[in-house]
Amino acid sequence: MHTFAWILGVVLAAVWLHRLLDATLGMPSIADIARAEWDGRPESASVTVVVPARNEQEHIEATLRALLALDYPRLSIIAVNDRSTDDTGEVMDRVASGQRGGKLRVLHVDQLPSGWLGKTHAMWLAAQQAESDWVLFTDADVVFRADSLRRAIFYAEKEKADHLILFPTMELKTPGERMMVAFFQALFTFGHRPWKVADPDARDHMGVGAFNLVRRPAYEKIGTYEKLRLAVIDDMKLGEAIKDHGFAQRVVFGKDLVSIHWAQGGMGVVRNLTKNMFALMQFRWPRALAAAVLLGVLNLGPFAGLALAHGWARLPYGVAVFMIFGIYVGMSTKSKISPIYFLAHPISTLAFVFILLRSTFLTLWHGGVVWRGTKYPLEELRAGLSAGDDSPF
Repeated sequence: MHTFAWILGVVLAAVWLHRLLDATLGMPSIADIARAEWDGRPESASVTVVVPARNEQEHIEATLRALLALDYPRLSIIAVNDRSTDDTGEVMDRVASGQRGGKLRVLHVDQLPSGWLGKTHAMWLAAQQAESDWVLFTDADVVFRADSLRRAIFYAEKEKADHLILFPTMELKTPGERMMVAFFQALFTFGHRPWKVADPDARDHMGVGAFNLVRRPAYEKIGTYEKLRLAVIDDMKLGEAIKDHGFAQRVVFGKDLVSIHWAQGGMGVVRNLTKNMFALMQFRWPRALAAAVLLGVLNLGPFAGLALAHGWARLPYGVAVFMIFGIYVGMSTKSKISPIYFLAHPISTLAFVFILLRSTFLTLWHGGVVWRGTKYPLEELRAGLSAGDDSPF
């Protein structure tokens, strides 16, 4: 038993040490386009911003007004009201009628065609009407700083990127939100290496729903969102398709250029991720159970070993715990979350195991994913899976 504890501790220490060193060496290569050197003027590229929305009456006006205030000349905005049962459509129409310059168009979807998710259909429909050089897919609760798009296009054209992901600034209002998002960021860093996305030889890819900027020829080459019509995690699947087709992908930071309040409290994070977690497992329950075990061992094992092991067997567990703390410290330099939330790492681990199991159970129980009043049958979602595996485990 003592030998097993020692071996497990060494393995955990090696895993976390490797990821911390990888992140420490890789993160500095990611540009921060909020810096002065990226405050440039792109040549003449045109951009269409696509904003799908369903029951977003509380947020959509602020998002659209922020987009209309962007200091980018060749800009058009297409907002899609996807079968909303609240006042989302009316708010969109009001903002559009009061604008100057006619940049904003509103589309209303009354019925969802079979074989589509509501969001992917809305984005596909809007992008079909775009005639611009670039298409920016964003969400209905994102707020843009006036210079955000200009900086992003300037960077993308300088770097000859086909797909640019700008990490949003997370607006966090409660300790529960900070605790859950801190762990999510650590898990994301562990599973998806953003510093490797630009490497054409690496399989690492990325997509962020708040800011997916794509050259229109690349978007059309991958088959548009019609090829991803049943992708629950549509942003990551878009990034996967673009990388698989050999296009240049880049990720960037940009403090306060794009901001979002992602969830209301810790339970809001639970609800938001419940839709996605089983999809990450390709809707396979054995994989979900295995991932839950692995998630627990990787994240709880170092703390349990440090508390329960004896003598020198505690040393590798202590190293692993210190490496996890180092990841939190590193993330705090790019986010508004204090590294003190490292202390809640074991609790957050249990919460995420719960989310994964809850997502698996509810999807199987309902026979599909139920999201914002629409049920998407499991057999259709499984049939619509594209090649590849986005699992971070």
